[in-house]
Amino acid sequence: MNITFDKNDDQLSAILTVHLTEADYSPAVDEKLKEYSKKAQIKGFRPGKVPVGLVRKMYGKGVLGEEINNLLGKAVDGYIKENNIKILGEPLPVPSDVNFDTDKEFDFKFELGLLPDFELPADQSITIDRHQVTLDDATLEETYDQIGRQFGESTNPEVSEEGDFLFGKLKKGDDEATERPVLLPINKVKNGVEKFIGVKPGDVLTFDLSDAFGGDASAIAAFSGHSKEEAANISGDYTLSVEKINRTTKPEHDQDLFDKVFGKDIVTSKEEFDEKVRTTVQENYDREAENLVNRQIIDKMVDATTVQIPTEFFKKWLVRANEGKLTAEQVEEHYSDYEKELKWSMIRNKVVEEQGLKVSNEEIIERTMQKIMGQFNLPEISEELQESVRGFADNYLRQDNGKNYVQEYEAILAEKVIENLRGKVVVNDNPISAEDFRTQGAS
Repeated sequence: MNITFDKNDDQLSAILTVHLTEADYSPAVDEKLKEYSKKAQIKGFRPGKVPVGLVRKMYGKGVLGEEINNLLGKAVDGYIKENNIKILGEPLPVPSDVNFDTDKEFDFKFELGLLPDFELPADQSITIDRHQVTLDDATLEETYDQIGRQFGESTNPEVSEEGDFLFGKLKKGDDEATERPVLLPINKVKNGVEKFIGVKPGDVLTFDLSDAFGGDASAIAAFSGHSKEEAANISGDYTLSVEKINRTTKPEHDQDLFDKVFGKDIVTSKEEFDEKVRTTVQENYDREAENLVNRQIIDKMVDATTVQIPTEFFKKWLVRANEGKLTAEQVEEHYSDYEKELKWSMIRNKVVEEQGLKVSNEEIIERTMQKIMGQFNLPEISEELQESVRGFADNYLRQDNGKNYVQEYEAILAEKVIENLRGKVVVNDNPISAEDFRTQGAS
């Protein structure tokens, strides 16, 4: 066997050629045919007495192909590992004309995508804005409205009043193709609200959608189902065919509501309820702000890191690896996303290697136990119950041939990479109201 490795002119791809002689594969083929002759059941021959020559005639070509494939797989993988060649994806076989009936020696070629070395951006060269969200009265009022709608008594009155919702079909002018079901919150209308009060099922309202919501793209998007970009450019008259009026009577702020929202006896007074609502909303915004920081770290690290990607090979490999799911046209259309994902994967692996980041088995089990406890709302448990939860965690992590274990491992490792990179970027705190964060910070 002889293996040659030749880089292409771009230095980002290469051809690996494996030359096989009869001496490389013949012993394995002969051994396999002997096994076949012992097990084969062919009419006219006693079991174990089938001539090897007959078995070779019947199965020789298939056995030869199978053994050569096994030999190639080991040879290619071994060469790549022994020579520490960093490759993208998997080697791609180069089509060739092989005649197993007449040929004794074979050349098999494989195309490789090569991943070059690269440097991470210098420490403190990247700046990230971290939003410090402060709650405003409008946000808290909206939260209480949501609680009221979720836990209040719902009715469908005949005539609409301020605070009701109008359910129906919205379309641009008379264009039936644009029609879609919507739920219009009357209290979000800023201009011409009187047009939406005193409305009955069956009424058809015509109004300037952008003007009605004061040009608020976020509110228009939430109501109409359009994207923010589309909502920002909406103009002209729309018609709403009202089918039903939804009204929710706000619930009393009593123990029954407290228990429904936070669990039995978690809070026992209006003051505790208000504080718990504020704390919970603040925690949600803080969590979203942290997630935004993480996304910025990924985006800015990718943008600031120069990595040469074997583009043509990568496109070809994506199609081959996702055979039947991705076409060359689809890969071309979304290539920038695939390249960004690849670059981030390379950056992540480099950080793991350079910083020696590891995930222990105990970390994986502990994380899984915390998830299970959270699902059952168990902040603290006894030692006996803890053993039971650990058993649940072990079973969960073994499911799907360890797929869940791998997912938890990757999730923890990804968090460690982000945490490590946080110490290498400049983070500027940016005070912002919750309302501004919703419309700007989280967009």
